[in-house]
Amino acid sequence: MTTPRTINEYLEQLRAALRGADPALIQDALYDAEEHLRAELYERPGRDEAAMLAQVVESYGAPEEVAEIYRDQEIRIQRAIRPPPPPKRRSVAGRFFGVIADPRAWGALFYLLFGLVTGIAYFTWVVAGLSMSLGFSLLIIGLPFIVVFFGSVRGLALLEGRLVETMLGVRMPRRPPYPPKDMTLFQRIGAIFTDPRSWSSMLYALLLLPLGIFYFTLVVTWLAVSLSFAAAPVLKLVAGFGGWDIGTCSGLSDSACRGIEWLNGWGGASVLCMLGVLLFFVLLHVVRALGYLHGQFAKHLLVRRA
Repeated sequence: MTTPRTINEYLEQLRAALRGADPALIQDALYDAEEHLRAELYERPGRDEAAMLAQVVESYGAPEEVAEIYRDQEIRIQRAIRPPPPPKRRSVAGRFFGVIADPRAWGALFYLLFGLVTGIAYFTWVVAGLSMSLGFSLLIIGLPFIVVFFGSVRGLALLEGRLVETMLGVRMPRRPPYPPKDMTLFQRIGAIFTDPRSWSSMLYALLLLPLGIFYFTLVVTWLAVSLSFAAAPVLKLVAGFGGWDIGTCSGLSDSACRGIEWLNGWGGASVLCMLGVLLFFVLLHVVRALGYLHGQFAKHLLVRRA
């Protein structure tokens, strides 16, 4: 591969060397490389760009070498964000109950509960920002406000990416797309509006509210049912000590009355307890699957494809 003579050539060679890697890794690598190269060029304003790159290649590394370093770092990053799963269990029961030791299930559970809060915040900000942008578009402050608003959406996308990576274990960028330096001011503003990630990030922020409502309702309802069933023996014991009447057969047939009496007894309480425990473990499997699907959905809308 020929020695790059411009920063853009260096970045294109680095992109080609990272072909096939995770899009989040490529975005981080390109951002770091361009930031370093621009800083080197800024510190030497009178120096030719090609000469600066020839020196930087010796210190920072050729595109192929930098790509190899980032691939090695990616292995460690993946190990950090995706802890090794519990040992494989041969029995069906072992695989079913082993989910309680899987950090991905617990991370997904907390993310789905917390998603309602972030969904409300993102939805409110995007709707308010779009409305104000349309209102200010006829005023002199309209364009600056729109640019700031689009920049804030990118910041929210980066923040959401950190939450998704931490809780769901899906690799997301640690750096934003590097702002272009070889464009005029108006070309940069136009690039913000024509960048598909700007609009897909807004779409994600809008969709997170209905998704957050669905996730929160599902998890809270499921938790309430499973935990109340699991606590049936405790409630039976408390009711016995308090002398509370927890069921009545008035107006029911003999068979229905016998069913209620059995359900209010220790046999029914034990069955409800086991059912509640089973429902809780099923919930962990469900939220782990939902967390994986949501992570892929977030990555598709928030990460720029190389």
